[in-house]
Amino acid sequence: MDLEAVRTFVAVAEAGQFQKAAADLSITQQAVSKRIATLERTLGVRLFTRAARGAELTIDGQAFLPHARELLRVAERAGASVRPGRRPLRVDVLASRSAQSGLMRGFHRAHPEIDLDVMMLFDIETAVTAIRSGAIDASFRAVAAPGRPLPEDIASVRVLDEPLQLLTGPAHALAGARSVTLAQLVGHRIWMPGIAPGTEWAAYYDDLVAEFGLTIEVTGPNFGSDALLDTIADTPALATFMGEPTRLVWPAGHGLRRIPVTDPTPVYPHSLLWHRDNPHPALATLRTHLAATTAAHDAAGTWAPGWVIPR
Repeated sequence: MDLEAVRTFVAVAEAGQFQKAAADLSITQQAVSKRIATLERTLGVRLFTRAARGAELTIDGQAFLPHARELLRVAERAGASVRPGRRPLRVDVLASRSAQSGLMRGFHRAHPEIDLDVMMLFDIETAVTAIRSGAIDASFRAVAAPGRPLPEDIASVRVLDEPLQLLTGPAHALAGARSVTLAQLVGHRIWMPGIAPGTEWAAYYDDLVAEFGLTIEVTGPNFGSDALLDTIADTPALATFMGEPTRLVWPAGHGLRRIPVTDPTPVYPHSLLWHRDNPHPALATLRTHLAATTAAHDAAGTWAPGWVIPR
């Protein structure tokens, strides 16, 4: 059904005259007559009768009028849902308790007037595909791994270096340490079942292992953070890495320790990705906010993979 014809029908019904409706719509009276005639042919009924005072709705026209108004309201809502500045800004983060999620919470506190949709996609390829299709506006990812360049239409900027900490149970050999060096971790079993082969975080930890001779085990299914914490608390031989800003809660009886890693401190490099042609005005606001609220990168005493390229 032609929405312009429906819009013209509503205008004539409200004006009571073809001539006044034409003026209201800034079209000719002939164009109004043609649109109404087309709509009547589509519906198979007469919508107006000519009268001395102008155009009067027929019984069928009266029945159709509330539905015509609803059609126009639905069309307006449909257009607004995808219109830049009217629809929510859609941003992908790795996990609900992650550092990126914390960044988005900070952005929402600073800009509560901006509608947000926060979602979680699996890996960088999925995220890039979603950005290019318009399914999302931006994604937080580690980028520039060897052999995996970003497409030319995808822009990125490094926004956060997330320090890693060692998480142990109370009986672990390092549980009493106030800090540990990477050299001290050599020979200890670091269990990280959430590392999926081929992901950007797998590439990060592969480089960390190669650089410092660590032992990272990915055996067993990933049952989520609660199961991970239970195992670490109960198994003195295992520890895991956890991002410093990651928000976790565990039972008091677990006695878990979060221990800073130093000399150097390994940091996970988060970048924001977006399509170069994305016109959403809130995207620029997000980038400005991140630039103003996150620290400088490659700070002294930290380590990140050699393939990380700040932009």
